[in-house]
Amino acid sequence: MTNRKIEYGVIPPEADAEFTARMEEVLATYAQPYDAAKPVLCMDEQPVQLLKEARQPIPATATHARRVDYEYERAGTGMIFMFTEPLAGWREVQVRATKTKADWAQEMARLLEGRYADCPRVVLVCDNLNTHTKGAFYEIFDPERARRLVSRLEFRHTPKHGSWLNIAENELSSLTRQWVAGRRFGDLETLRHETAAWSSDVNAKQKGVQWHMQIADARRKLISVYPKIMT
Repeated sequence: MTNRKIEYGVIPPEADAEFTARMEEVLATYAQPYDAAKPVLCMDEQPVQLLKEARQPIPATATHARRVDYEYERAGTGMIFMFTEPLAGWREVQVRATKTKADWAQEMARLLEGRYADCPRVVLVCDNLNTHTKGAFYEIFDPERARRLVSRLEFRHTPKHGSWLNIAENELSSLTRQWVAGRRFGDLETLRHETAAWSSDVNAKQKGVQWHMQIADARRKLISVYPKIMT
């Protein structure tokens, strides 16, 4: 029997007008110059399995690497919220136990009333989950506060099967590879401390994110996703 390898990834749709429209809207957003009064903010989420050590690890020595037992205890999950402002070279990680509408709305309110308090508008690039809605603000805040928040927020939803268009997903991938993969975090506070250290380090070293794909590139390279116009 021949052993065939399987490569997993995102297969874009074919001739999908909705995908095309949302993709071009996101690409047009990324092509705009930096505007401090109307910053572009990207956000994404990722679960992390919390694992406690069943036995105390043995610290590294001059002759041995740190030794960790194979056995561990499951301790639930944590949810990483990644926020990044690509043109400002800024990213922030927040850790919560869940990713409900309330979690999302509270995190967005914290940013809109904190870092972006003086910005009349904020453009938010995110996927189209049922937790990422204007109504989420009204479920946990009084109408006056909810309206103040919603009126300053412009959504740019990535298309279904188009999460690669979200720069926050790329930041999450970097965080996972550089800081999370292969490590055990026994509780939310440890995960929170470690991911905060990562974001501080990257913010100090990386000044911005360069997004190279433009609408013209998409029309040339992703021609199969564009509907065929009947004449």
